[in-house]
Amino acid sequence: MGFEEVFREAEVWVRTVLLNAWTLYQCGLMVLGFLLSTFAAKRVEPIFEARARKIRGNPDLLRVIVAFLRRLRWLFLIVWLWLVEGLLSRYAWPSHRWLITTALALTAAWFVVAVLTRIIRNQTLARVVAIGSWCYIALYTVGLDGPVIAGLDSAAVKIGAVRFSLLLIMEAIVLAVALIWLAVLVGNVSSHWVQRSTDLSPSFKVLISKLIKIGLIILAGAITLSTTGIDLTALTVFSGAVGVGVGFGLQKVVSNFISGVIILLDKSIKPGDTISLGETFGSIRDLRSRFVSVITRDGKEYLIPNEDFISQQVVNWSFSSDYVRIEVDFGTSYDSDPHDVVRIAIETAKSIPRIANTYSAPVCWMTAFGSSSLDFKLRFWISDPSNGLTNIRGEVLMALWDAFKQAGISVPFPHREIIMKTPVEIARRPSEPG
Repeated sequence: MGFEEVFREAEVWVRTVLLNAWTLYQCGLMVLGFLLSTFAAKRVEPIFEARARKIRGNPDLLRVIVAFLRRLRWLFLIVWLWLVEGLLSRYAWPSHRWLITTALALTAAWFVVAVLTRIIRNQTLARVVAIGSWCYIALYTVGLDGPVIAGLDSAAVKIGAVRFSLLLIMEAIVLAVALIWLAVLVGNVSSHWVQRSTDLSPSFKVLISKLIKIGLIILAGAITLSTTGIDLTALTVFSGAVGVGVGFGLQKVVSNFISGVIILLDKSIKPGDTISLGETFGSIRDLRSRFVSVITRDGKEYLIPNEDFISQQVVNWSFSSDYVRIEVDFGTSYDSDPHDVVRIAIETAKSIPRIANTYSAPVCWMTAFGSSSLDFKLRFWISDPSNGLTNIRGEVLMALWDAFKQAGISVPFPHREIIMKTPVEIARRPSEPG
C-alpha cells in the first residue's frame, strides 16, 4: 500500500468519523456540559467544603471527602454525559453516540481513580498511581489494551531460563508497590490494635508490631516474585554472596546496610529532622545505604554510620512534632516583686518572633529562694529547632535584661558578707618572782 493510498484512507476516515455532523454535535454537547459543570462546581464546592472541614479526629476520611468535593466538576460532567447518552440511546444510532459513551467511561474512571488514590499520603505516588490506572482503563475502553500488551511482551531479553520483558517488569513493579503498600497499611492497623492491648508490656508491643510489619513485607515480596514467574530459588545466589561477603570481613558494611533498611522502614529519622547523637547536634541532610549525613550549625557535615542510629540513644527533636520546649533560668534581686517579674518575663517572651505563642503560651515560675537572688524558670516553645537553640536562649536573655532594666528590676550577682568580731582579750598571767 503506497503513501497516497494511506493518506486517502486517513482522509476518508477523518471526513466520515471526525468531521461527521453527529461527531460535531457530540463535541458541542461535551463542551457545553464541561462549562455548565465548572460553573456549578464553583458555586457548590465552597459550601460543602466548609462543612466538611468541621470533621475532627478522622483525617483520612476528611482527605477523601475533600478530594471528592474538589472534583465535583467531573461528577457533574458525568451526570451530564449520562443524561445525554441516555437521551441519544433512544433517538440515535450507536454510531451517533460513540464519542459520548467513550467520554462518559473515561470521565467516570478518572473521577473514581482520582478520589480513591487520595488515600495514599504521598502525593507523587498517588499521582503516578492515578495516571497509570486511568491510562490502562483508557486503553481498555478504546480497545487498544491488547496491542499495547503484546508490544510490551515482545520487547524481552532471555537470561538463562528466565525471560524478562517490559510487560513482566512493569507487572512486577506495579504488583510490588501495591502489595508492599497494602502490607504497610495492614501492619499499621495491626500495630494500632496491638498498642491498645493492656496485657502486653510496652517493649513486647513494639516487638510484635515490628515482626508483623517485616513479615508482611517479606510475604508481599515473595508473592510478587512468585506471581511474575521468578523462581524463588534464585535468591540463594544472593544469600550465598552475602555470606561470602560477611566471611571476608564485611560485617560492618552489611550491618550498616541492614540498619539503613530498618531506619527507612520504621521512619525513626528522615531528612530535615533535628537530632542529637552523642556530641553531634544538627539536622539530617540525607539518608544513604551506609551512613546518615548530619550537618551542624557551624557548617560541619558528619557522616554517621547507620549502625549508630540503631545501637545508640538518638534524640530526635522533630520526630512526632516540630515543636521543642526551651527553658531559660534567671534570677532577680530580693527587692523585686516576683509577680511583676513573672508578668514581664512572659510578655517579653511573647514579643520574640521565633517563639510559638499559638502552640503554647510561655510560662514563668519562681523555683527557689536563692542565696543571692529569687530564682525563676521561663519555659517557651519553638517550631524551628534546626535554626539553633543557643541563639534563641541568648535572644530571650537579652530581651529580659532590657525589660528588667526598663522596669527598674535588678539582676544580682553573687556576693559574700564577712563579719569581723572583736577578739576576747586574754588576761595576762602575773609574772612569777625571779
